[in-house]
Amino acid sequence: MNRRPTLLAAAALTAVAALSLSACGSGDDSSSDDIKGADVGGGTASASPSVSASQGGVRRPEITLPSEFQADFENWANSDPKLQAVMDDGREQLRAKYAAVIDADPNSDAVAFYSSEATQVSARKWIKQFTDDDDSIIGKVTVFEPKALISDTGSGVLFYCVDERQASTKNRKTGKIVKTPDEPESVLQYRTRLDKTAQGVWKTTSVTVAKGGCSR
Repeated sequence: MNRRPTLLAAAALTAVAALSLSACGSGDDSSSDDIKGADVGGGTASASPSVSASQGGVRRPEITLPSEFQADFENWANSDPKLQAVMDDGREQLRAKYAAVIDADPNSDAVAFYSSEATQVSARKWIKQFTDDDDSIIGKVTVFEPKALISDTGSGVLFYCVDERQASTKNRKTGKIVKTPDEPESVLQYRTRLDKTAQGVWKTTSVTVAKGGCSR
């Protein structure tokens, strides 16, 4: 599955300008304690699978993933409710893209709900890489080391790592399974910016994906 996120990175190479967080496992000695507003907290692994119904008075789409594909979010908890809201909507944007691949639906309403117009274009292009090949995804990805802050301009910044080494693509027609290579470059770092809408939804407005940006 690694080749598709690489293509996503090329399609959505939008820098999070003037905003920075320490890289996940990049070898940088800085930690979340060095980042103003960043607090991973002491939450337990795997937060609730989907933010459905109303959160903050906003009706959000319910996103479900089948049993053959798992997206495990480790320590996805923050003691600051504002940063938790950024993390929750950032998580759902990623889950929406996985669900759209599995459903072969590049025009997913859930993807649109959590993405700006610009990131909808890149997300749909990424999803279409799979649907054009008639591929779905199976196995498991682990999402870990979330780091979030809210900038002076009010934008949210969310970095996180995605380990894809236990995930595979599966062709819908032939059943052929292609495993993600078991190598450091299959652990990706997502660098995202989010802006809050008038309705209170943190929409992802910028995504950069770095291969091998995290270690595990």
